[in-house]
Amino acid sequence: MVSARMASIHESSTMKISAMAKKLSAGGQDIIDMGVGEPDFDTPRYIVEAGCNSIKMGETHYAPTGGIPELRQAIAEKLTRENSLPSAPDDVIVTPGAKMAVFAAIQALLQEGDECVLIGPSWVSYEPSAAFAGARVSWGKVDENFMPLDLAASINPKTKVIIVNSPSNPTGAVFDRNVLGEIRDLAVDHDLFVISDEIYEKIIYDHEHISIGSMPGMADRTVTINGFSKVYAMTGWRLGYLTGPRETMKWVIRLLSHSVSQAATFVQHAGVAAMQGPQDEIESMVAEFRVRRDMLAAGLKDLGIPCSMPGGAFYVFPDVSHLGGGDAFTDRLLKEALIAATPGSAFGPGGENYVRLSYATSQSRIKQALERIEKIVR
Repeated sequence: MVSARMASIHESSTMKISAMAKKLSAGGQDIIDMGVGEPDFDTPRYIVEAGCNSIKMGETHYAPTGGIPELRQAIAEKLTRENSLPSAPDDVIVTPGAKMAVFAAIQALLQEGDECVLIGPSWVSYEPSAAFAGARVSWGKVDENFMPLDLAASINPKTKVIIVNSPSNPTGAVFDRNVLGEIRDLAVDHDLFVISDEIYEKIIYDHEHISIGSMPGMADRTVTINGFSKVYAMTGWRLGYLTGPRETMKWVIRLLSHSVSQAATFVQHAGVAAMQGPQDEIESMVAEFRVRRDMLAAGLKDLGIPCSMPGGAFYVFPDVSHLGGGDAFTDRLLKEALIAATPGSAFGPGGENYVRLSYATSQSRIKQALERIEKIVR
């Protein structure tokens, strides 16, 4: 027996594929895992030491639901300084992972019968989160570079929220000021909220990251979400945060208080160290991702597989329509090339002809993957 609302939630494709890859690898098969959505770098040592020291100091008890004061202060200063989002500590809520921040924001802003707009292929958990709130999704069309096309056509009287993810998972697309300005105009004209998922903001190449909440008229209608998982290689630590209108944040706090309670206390202290410590490892990680991106995108094009050059994150989203489509090609990759990838269909109705390949793996493994792909396409 299960509730109808729970039955409407489908399994996360990315987590399912990651588990499958780990199982096959444990069974002795040489799987190249390009389905994973996490950096293959270790958490910087100074962050690890801060977390361990926090445990040793006995910082293992309950903390305020919204987060420890030191971390909320550090995040508020970062948002003000780097994102042009003037923030006070009370404006920030810390969550056990950015995924929980997304879920909580959606539950706070959407209700039965509402609609939210997703822009083209979008992260796998947005739609299930909306479904859990009793809402449905309207899919905005995009061009060949995954930029919005006629987004106004996706808006109707039931629309309450537009979800923005830039840089994007799965496409790597980065929205510039003009694109964000168009979204801003639609939000203001139609009295909509925007949820801006900025988890990949610092994994970006030759582009400027812009927080849509910093644009005129958006401060009171934008929830901005971010976290530590990607940029500090802290996926398993589960640490995220969000900020937005205080009325919305009030309900987010209430949801957290009755569900997860808080992010782990010692993890939050590690988060303070992450924000206040040296940031040079971020730069070296992004530089390595850039090399891998160029290698993978160029290699796919040499094999006759069209691939838009991503401006951020650590995924490519090539068009494999001529190879049977995303589902069929992903299946071939695993069975014939021992490469774990994610079919584009997992990211919505605009992704059927694509496959997501993560380059959060070494250059040598990317080279091996391209060699294996060549064997099955030629």
